[in-house]
Amino acid sequence: MSPLKIAVLISGGGTNLQAIIDSIKNGYINGKIEVVVSNKKEAYGLVRAEKNNIDNIYINRKEFSNDIEYNNKIISELKKRNINLVVLAGYLKILSEEFIDEFENKIINIHPSLIPSFCGKGYYGRKVHEEVLKRGVKITGATVHYVDKGTDTGPIIIQESVRVEDDDDVDSLQKKVLEVEHEILIKAIKIKEES
Repeated sequence: MSPLKIAVLISGGGTNLQAIIDSIKNGYINGKIEVVVSNKKEAYGLVRAEKNNIDNIYINRKEFSNDIEYNNKIISELKKRNINLVVLAGYLKILSEEFIDEFENKIINIHPSLIPSFCGKGYYGRKVHEEVLKRGVKITGATVHYVDKGTDTGPIIIQESVRVEDDDDVDSLQKKVLEVEHEILIKAIKIKEES
């Protein structure tokens, strides 16, 4: 079977990107990251890509007159590379409907909660963990899901839970959830590779 051609979209440090890189290197995933795209110039994920000889691009939204044009630029970069799977790994921008139509059922996202809890518009990064602690829930976790035209509303591929301890703060909770994110994102990509 030919390797899965993967594009990873990021906005930050790229720890989930690193998990994908490692799982390809160790042979767990039969795939190749063809390109890493970031909407943030200073995203450390671009450095991770560079260190692993992966093509990487920073695309500045301010250079485009609207979100559709910006998304069309990303679409053209991915189509050039015949991408089979788009992985949103901490990518903090909403994709256009055109983007979702172009890669229907080929876009997955990692979210730091057990969807349908603590998801949707405005729920990303530390905000998710702050709300989990504020509400006093005892179990949280991470979800990998397909991307559809809603925010965090696509079909769920895999979830994993983590216990919220009494002494957890935002940082400790974020760290625990991130470890689970790395595991289930790799499993979800493996599921896509085998389907």
